[in-house]
Amino acid sequence: MTSSKNVVFDIVGTLVSYDNLYNAIDRRLGDRLRAEGIKPWLLGSAWMETAEREYTNLSISGRYLPYSQVFESLFYRILGMMGGIENPRAFASAEDLAYIMHEYQSLTMRPGAAECVQKLRDAGFTVWALTAADLKRVGGYFQKAGIEFPAENLLSCDSAGVGKPDLAAYRPLLEKLTVENGGKIPWFAAAHLWDVSAARRAGFKGAYCTVLEQEALTNLFGEMDVIDDTLPGMAEKIIAHQAEN
Repeated sequence: MTSSKNVVFDIVGTLVSYDNLYNAIDRRLGDRLRAEGIKPWLLGSAWMETAEREYTNLSISGRYLPYSQVFESLFYRILGMMGGIENPRAFASAEDLAYIMHEYQSLTMRPGAAECVQKLRDAGFTVWALTAADLKRVGGYFQKAGIEFPAENLLSCDSAGVGKPDLAAYRPLLEKLTVENGGKIPWFAAAHLWDVSAARRAGFKGAYCTVLEQEALTNLFGEMDVIDDTLPGMAEKIIAHQAEN
């Protein structure tokens, strides 16, 4: 079926980088972590990946909680699982965690993110967002980067109380955009392959960027309509695909 000129983006991890979080962990705990043989980036990555899993598990079990609450609550558990840290709450103080969470509110756009959005808009596409993060925080990321993003085009899983990748999280926006565009199918774009894969199963066209995960494991997640290593390149391929179909 023909695709429409609507692209729904995941935001955090896709257009927005985690680098400021990892750098904050390094600034606050880096020397202590390295003394235990733990790279600050590894702690940050394990914390983020586990939070995404537990957020999803809570959602599918009927106990939906906002992602940021899940993320913050898991910090000491993940720290204690790093190995060698017997008392995580003595190793890192509440003030340390508060500092890191404050910096988490100030994540920045990936290189090429603004160009990606602009390329699509210049080609006549309407850009949307479906995020697990709270709308105020995500809206602040765009505002800080100087990227105009209409509030009505920014949606959070918090509103429906269903987290991605539950297919029910994608369907309301999919149905809205499909009906409004005469049955044409909108795009979903992300740097999380599980996210694009689920969106495709829900009915979206899928665009995947390897900027975060590096490898496109299509043997696990299935084929995508578009794959590229950069955000601007992904936008160009969406535009080209639209022109050919």
